[in-house]
Amino acid sequence: MTTLIILASTSSYRSKLLSQLGLPFTQIDPRVIETIQLSEDPRQRASRLATDKAIAGAALTGPPALIIGSDQVAHINSRIFSKPGNYETAFKQLRQSSDQWVSFSTAISLCNQSGSILATGLDTYEIKFRPLTDKAIEHYLTTEQPYDCAGSIKAEALGITLIAETRGKDINTLYGLPLILLVDLLAEAGLDLLNYSQILLD
Repeated sequence: MTTLIILASTSSYRSKLLSQLGLPFTQIDPRVIETIQLSEDPRQRASRLATDKAIAGAALTGPPALIIGSDQVAHINSRIFSKPGNYETAFKQLRQSSDQWVSFSTAISLCNQSGSILATGLDTYEIKFRPLTDKAIEHYLTTEQPYDCAGSIKAEALGITLIAETRGKDINTLYGLPLILLVDLLAEAGLDLLNYSQILLD
């Protein structure tokens, strides 16, 4: 029986990234409320929410399936920058990020249709913002309106002009789905993309 691959996310960015792997998949809304737990550091929060999304996606799934949950947290040390949602919050975030290193920690969790976790992992990519003037921030925000992007940065577009330096293993981590990590986790779950083996979930 063919195993259905499900991306438990409504993100168009993640959907576009996952499509690069050449796998047919279905995208669903996991309907997870992204709660904050004060005892968590940013990486723990990303990992918890990725797992919550995968398990929630499994509850909405019928046939044999592999569900991909993912979550990204932008942060400077322990200070978390969420998706801004509006101009004012985005402006404040970028002011705080000016001339600073900002980390983007993105977690992935894979589970099967019964909600059993098959593999999990997290990757962090860091960017150093240029010193940003209010005028530069205003131009960027009015042009890109990155209000659905963690940390208010859309690096695949005009946001690249705000970046002075980067460090990390996979630029896709910054975009919302670390594909190098995902390939490793899929192999762990039974789908070896290099050898085109079958998904083994049972």
